[in-house]
Amino acid sequence: MTVEQLLESIVAIPSVSRDERALAETLSTLLESRGAAVSRAGNNLWFEVGHGRPRLLLLSHLDTVPAGEDWTRDPHAGRWEDGRLVGLGASDAKGCVAAMADAALGLLESGAALDGTAVVAFTAEEEVGGGQIAALRREIGPIDAAVVGEPTSLDVCVAQRGLLVLRCVAHGRTAHAAHGELGLNAIHAAAADIARLAGMRLGSHPLLGETRAQVTQIGGGRARNQVPDRCEFFVDLRTSPGTTPDDVIRRLGTELASEIHVHSARYVPCATDETHPVVQAALAASGRTAGSGSRTASDWAFLSDLPAVKVGPGDTLRSHCPDEYLTRDELLAGASFYRQLIPDCLRRLTAWTMPGHTSREER
Repeated sequence: MTVEQLLESIVAIPSVSRDERALAETLSTLLESRGAAVSRAGNNLWFEVGHGRPRLLLLSHLDTVPAGEDWTRDPHAGRWEDGRLVGLGASDAKGCVAAMADAALGLLESGAALDGTAVVAFTAEEEVGGGQIAALRREIGPIDAAVVGEPTSLDVCVAQRGLLVLRCVAHGRTAHAAHGELGLNAIHAAAADIARLAGMRLGSHPLLGETRAQVTQIGGGRARNQVPDRCEFFVDLRTSPGTTPDDVIRRLGTELASEIHVHSARYVPCATDETHPVVQAALAASGRTAGSGSRTASDWAFLSDLPAVKVGPGDTLRSHCPDEYLTRDELLAGASFYRQLIPDCLRRLTAWTMPGHTSREER
């Protein structure tokens, strides 16, 4: 089975988040037919090529968002037309799954001697909060570095924003709307804080740019003829490496009158030093000269303790859009990229940990 046929097969199987079983079962069968010893934990699966340390994790996800109403064709037709395959998840991230699997299986079938182990893992539920990889890591054992497969046009992302969601509450005092001066309008107070947020700059990163707040939901008031005594709004902040939730709350606390509560801080920002072997191997395989940054969150957030990069075929701007597609050239380039990356990265990791080399932890 070619990598193009593999992508056709997996796009044709619906795998909306929390409903990935059919795809996990079919993909396991396809991998096993080419000699892989596949392990399963729920709808997550993985296999290994090589043996011993170092151990390099190649990770992508099986699930997709639901198809919207604006698709002009069957999102699961899974057919190549004029050099592109249009289908739900073709770019995000089944193209990465197919390219990673094909590259690793090619190395397995060739009998190539690797300086360590490539662990190839495909997870469920990434699009609805992720976290499956955290449990999976207990099953797959130690990992020395990771490559997260997401559509980046093969740009090597060495920094990724985190996601911090804050719930802010403005308080006031009720009164009849006809006598508003006797009350304190919580919606007006919230609006003043929202205006302040719109003008704030919450730090900057050389690859990710400025961190700015986006108010995404607001609600308040009990009746149309009553001054509201409470207004709640949610703030989406894409944080940069080196910034903690406490840092953000401390800064906002000096500017806002509203109460500030952390609603979610699961997606932490990540970054990897460009001198690390996983970055150097990815740059060499992609032909890039420097790393880039990624604004979107991914399962990398749950590997923040590891040196890692995010890189894969496809354009991130097609993600979650109608008539999502991947071109044949992008898919073939992705498979070639991973095929070169795996042995080269393992060689570099081995040299990195040899006596006489100063490890990242020792510096």
